[in-house]
Amino acid sequence: MNISDILIQSPVIPVIVIDRIEQAVPLAQALVDGGLPVLEVTLRTQAAMQAIHEISRAVSGAIVGVGTVTRPEQFAESVEAGATFAVSPGLTDALASASRAAGIPFLPGVFTPSEVMRAHAQGFDVLKLFPAQQAGGIAMLKALSGPLPEVQFCPTGGIGADNFVDFFQLANVACVGGSWVCPASAVQDQDWEQVSQLAHDARSALEQYR
Repeated sequence: MNISDILIQSPVIPVIVIDRIEQAVPLAQALVDGGLPVLEVTLRTQAAMQAIHEISRAVSGAIVGVGTVTRPEQFAESVEAGATFAVSPGLTDALASASRAAGIPFLPGVFTPSEVMRAHAQGFDVLKLFPAQQAGGIAMLKALSGPLPEVQFCPTGGIGADNFVDFFQLANVACVGGSWVCPASAVQDQDWEQVSQLAHDARSALEQYR
């Protein structure tokens, strides 16, 4: 699968931070049960790689990706752990080369029109607008759709329950990313029912638009 094939599976990509490994599988299962199977496990904690490994082995239907990739060597490490796609807050030549060498679909981050153009010139036509709100949000995405209609985006950063529907309605938005469907308080309390309900509500809210 390429990155477009993966992102089309879920209108919302939960951005997951795992502090304790025992949270990984039940959190992923709750999100999958709620209808959001594509998961971005961020490399922001020591437990992240093991979490990717555990989720990929134990949660049927989960499409597990690695997020916050900032170093080339993390691609191979993530593939070994079981990740099926990778996400980065930005794009460098080294990251682009490493993603191809690892053979893993890659969603690189961009912030400006020039970065979008450079990424597209390197063969990436689905990009993460990050941080989306600081980059101009909906107005920026609308502006980019004119000169670069062939590029699709997954806006992430500042996306939440109050605005995700507005972003998703844009023609050049493939999906949205955010953590509101797996809030830290619910994860801390192991309230997996709440997580599953938030995931279900998010997917249901977007079904009419595609």
